[in-house]
Formats: sequence, C-alpha cells, structure tokens
Amino acid sequence: MVVVTRPRAQADGLAEALRAIGRTVEVLPLLQIAPVDDPAPLRAALAAVPDYALAVFVSPNAVDAAFAHLDAWPAAVPLAVVGEGSRAALARHGVADPGYTIHSPLDPAHSDSEHLLQNLDLAALSGRRVLIVRGDGGRELLADALRAAGATVEAVAAYRRSTPVLTPGLAARLRALLAQPNDWIITSSEALRGLGGLVEALGPQFGAQFRQQRLVVPHARIAETAYALGLRHVTLTGSGDARLLAALQSQ
Repeated sequence: MVVVTRPRAQADGLAEALRAIGRTVEVLPLLQIAPVDDPAPLRAALAAVPDYALAVFVSPNAVDAAFAHLDAWPAAVPLAVVGEGSRAALARHGVADPGYTIHSPLDPAHSDSEHLLQNLDLAALSGRRVLIVRGDGGRELLADALRAAGATVEAVAAYRRSTPVLTPGLAARLRALLAQPNDWIITSSEALRGLGGLVEALGPQFGAQFRQQRLVVPHARIAETAYALGLRHVTLTGSGDARLLAALQSQ
C-alpha cells in the first residue's frame, strides 16, 4: 500500500495517479492547512503587489491562499516559485508562461530555496522590495539571502500549518498501517516529524514497526530527517509527482 501524507488539497490528484498504475492507496494527511487568524497583513501586502520587484510563493498552499484575495495578478510583476507544484498552482489561477515571468529552480528535480536563489538575479533586486508569501514559520534562508543581497524583504503568512491530534480514530489507522511495511510518500520534514511524534504517542512498541516502513521523499532534507528518526528504508526521488510515481512504479 502507498500512504499519501500530503495536505488534503494536494493529495487527491497524486492518489488518483497512483491508483492508475495499480497501487492501493490510503490518504493520510499529516499536515492540516488553515487560513491565518488575521488576514489583514496578507491583504495589505497583496494590495501593494505592483510596488514589488518580485513576489515569491514558497508552496502551492501559499499560492492558493493568496489568490483567494486576488482578482488578477499584474503581468508586470515577476513571480518566483520553489517547486513545480507551485507553478502548477499558479497556472490554475491563470498565471503561466508566456504571459507572466515566473522564476524557478533550473533543475526541477531540486525544488528548494537554495536552487531558486541560483536562478535569481540577486544584484538586480538590491534596493528593491521583494514579497515572500509562505505559511506561518518556515525556513528563513530565502529571506536572509535576499536581504544579504540588498533587497527589502517582506514575508507574510498566508496560511497556518498544524499536525493532526492523535484521536482514537487516527490511532487505529496508524496501528493498522504500521502492522506491515508500506510505502509512505513524505513531502515535508515537518510532516515526518509530526508522524514520528504520533507514533511515539502510540507507545514504545510501535517504534520498531515505524522504522521498518519504506519512505519515498523528494528532497534530501527530508531524507536527513528520516535518518535522524531511525528510518533506513528511504528512496530519494527528486521533486515532482512524475518522479515519485516512477519510483513507486519500479518497486
């Protein structure tokens, strides 16, 4: 069985593709996405979009949350995305090449802030305003690098993330899944740490079962998190659903 752990909004399409290649799938979101408590800072930042030299969306959830407050994106303002999922989310809102300038990592197999920075003209952003739309918290690497290059960076939270509470129903699902090795698609280190916490709350006897699970991850950072949790059956695919599917189809 393949366990898809993405937030619900991004899980169903991947689950359908997995079923199409003959895999049995269970969708078990390990991150819950909700609107921010106070959307006023997000709305204010979006109202000032024409004043920015660049707007960066760090995830598909950031795109969807922001565009819930937008009628249209000004074509003169370039955008940047960390991964192909965010590019696809922009396209769903009518923002796509060639009508808009969208920066992303040159190699779509490496969807992270480090590779996005390599494809930005940082010198051209010196002295100019850059907007980063993200979830609450998150990595500061992108903002720090842009500020170091002389940009004026404003980061605004578009959504809240949380890990699920261990209800009796969730505990029963986890015990059933851990009873035998499965393929777990993990696309977030935060989600994986949350899963580790849920397993720990089940009781010490489930730790060994957890460490026997097979993980399929798109990024080296997530693989490092897995190894730190004692997991050893980890397949690193590179970013994008096509690579995840190819890895699972070959197993």
